[in-house]
Amino acid sequence: MSDVDFKQALADAGIPTTEAALKAAWEAEVVAQGSKLANTSNYSPFWRVVTALVTKPVLWLLTFVSDTVLPNFFLKTAEKTWLDMLAWAVDVERKGESKAIGFITFIRATGAGVLEVPIGTLVQSVPINGNTYQVVTTAVGSFADGQLRLQIPVLARDTGSGYNLAPGYYGVLPVPVPGIIAVTNGDDWLTTPGADKEPDDELRLRARNQFSAVNQYHTDAVYRSMIAAFPGVQPNGVYFEHGAPRGPGSANAFVLFEATVPADSYLVQINAKIRDQGNHGHGDDLLVMVMPETQNDIDLTIWPISTLTEAQRDTLKAQVELFIRAAFRESTTTDYQPTLTYPQARFSFSRLGEELHQQFPGLESLRFTNSDIVSELTIPRIQTLQVVFGD
Repeated sequence: MSDVDFKQALADAGIPTTEAALKAAWEAEVVAQGSKLANTSNYSPFWRVVTALVTKPVLWLLTFVSDTVLPNFFLKTAEKTWLDMLAWAVDVERKGESKAIGFITFIRATGAGVLEVPIGTLVQSVPINGNTYQVVTTAVGSFADGQLRLQIPVLARDTGSGYNLAPGYYGVLPVPVPGIIAVTNGDDWLTTPGADKEPDDELRLRARNQFSAVNQYHTDAVYRSMIAAFPGVQPNGVYFEHGAPRGPGSANAFVLFEATVPADSYLVQINAKIRDQGNHGHGDDLLVMVMPETQNDIDLTIWPISTLTEAQRDTLKAQVELFIRAAFRESTTTDYQPTLTYPQARFSFSRLGEELHQQFPGLESLRFTNSDIVSELTIPRIQTLQVVFGD
């Protein structure tokens, strides 16, 4: 339902909802009450003041009722604090924002001797659509003699899911560290995903899910409610596999994370909540896993407009690559906002090409060699990405 629907509901009940209708109703009521006023023309200052004092406040009140009060009485259309109250009524609270926690790999030039990386060392990402993300080391990193690589714990500089970047994105030391030649975030670098304050649409889904979850049986809705309570897990990002994949009473829950997949330790926490803390039904065997991935080789040829300089061409190529990677969930919608890959769906390269044209005016033409990706209970990922200039 929209605001127009609520306003129409008032009109259907015989309540005037426009200034003209309110004025007409007011004048009719004046006549019905036997008013002897004769000078009711638009040129009468007295009558204009009286009419305004009646119709304007009523119109303000009706607009507030139709546009704010009535929509916020319903879970489907409620927003912000109103939605918080409706969610609270079904024992759901909005998830707060949090910082990403993980490990960055530091690499030094030679293994001779010992080397310390100070606490508070900054590591940042490559720029993504003007956004640069920074993490900071939370402990002193000590290389032993002969050690070339060292993982050091880091914390995001700020809250938000934007810091949950895919492996390889954090590779810049804004302040060089003597002896360190490279840094990177490897596979499974993220131990706890960063999260934004839960948006209304996701909170609304979790609250709606509660109407199915509040029962004495352990249904999908009950398990979805428990899994989606964890930071970084969206309520519509939990997919179930039934059919006793591990024998009678067993089922799998696959979690689709918005950007990079957290380390196995994070899934251990979710499984412990369900399997070890008694939050499962008698005879149930539910195992929470990361959504299985398919690896894809993406090849794109682009033709920039002829007026671009060499530097602008290189920048365009780099940003096109990041845009494509965003579509395959290597960064979040904080940066680029292409149509994303989904399980049980078709990913269209023609649509991706259209979105690239809309995002980058410097593109004159482009051509993918790929066919559409049709996914089952899997999520497409990028194995290799090649963007080259056309002749």
